[in-house]
Amino acid sequence: MQSERRFEPPIGEGGTEGLADRRRLPLVSLTLRLAAASAAIAALSLLAHGSLRRASAPQPEPPAEVAATPFVPSTPAAPAKPALAPLPGRLALADPDGLDPVRIEPARINPATGLREEVVARGAFDAIESPALRLTLTRDAGTAAPPSLFVTLARRAADGPALAVIRTGARGRVATKFGTVETLEATLAGAARRICTGFVTLEAAPARIDGWLCAPLGQPPEPRALACALDGLTLDGAEEPAAGVFRAAEGRRDPACGNARPSAAAEAAGRTGSIRGRRQVSGSRG
Repeated sequence: MQSERRFEPPIGEGGTEGLADRRRLPLVSLTLRLAAASAAIAALSLLAHGSLRRASAPQPEPPAEVAATPFVPSTPAAPAKPALAPLPGRLALADPDGLDPVRIEPARINPATGLREEVVARGAFDAIESPALRLTLTRDAGTAAPPSLFVTLARRAADGPALAVIRTGARGRVATKFGTVETLEATLAGAARRICTGFVTLEAAPARIDGWLCAPLGQPPEPRALACALDGLTLDGAEEPAAGVFRAAEGRRDPACGNARPSAAAEAAGRTGSIRGRRQVSGSRG
């Protein structure tokens, strides 16, 4: 019997290499298909993960519509505060010359301190040819130290008269029927500009009196002029601690604060800082 003989391809140029290449082709094709399948699986996994995150994340609200006109609240305005009822007692300021009427303004509550205040004024600030006095009485100020005189003066000037303190000068102290009064020379400006003396009582607790006095013709007031101006302030018919301060002060009035008019020689000497009709007495400069 003749034995079977396998057919062997002839080994020639490129025979062995061609056989190896043909054997590698299925393996390469399988590797490529596996890589493609892995890439597809990874892509599908990423897409599914992103979809889950978007589904769980809070969705932003749509932008609000911009109003054509600004919003205006419809809350009605607060009603005006009623005027404070007058306290017992009559507050008065003497006017020996009778030339400048005394004005007592309605009582008010200071928004910074919550204390009730009463304002008394005489003369017009714009009338530089005559004295001008404006003072504030706080009946229940207590015994605490008041703010600095400069701060008090600046607040008083801006409130009501709409004035500004543009310059300050010497400080001093003056003896009055209410005890020692601290003074500060200050230039106040509004429609006019005047050199005035700001003041605040230091020994009248629980009452406190502060304000300013302006002399005529651009001159600074003399200390005695301020003492005599406060000498004419009275509070009658009241029964309270502040009224007791005024009653005690009446026993310390200065007899030099009279009604006689000064001589022409005194006026010519430039004593325009004094209240007319009061004898000049030397004192510390305010």
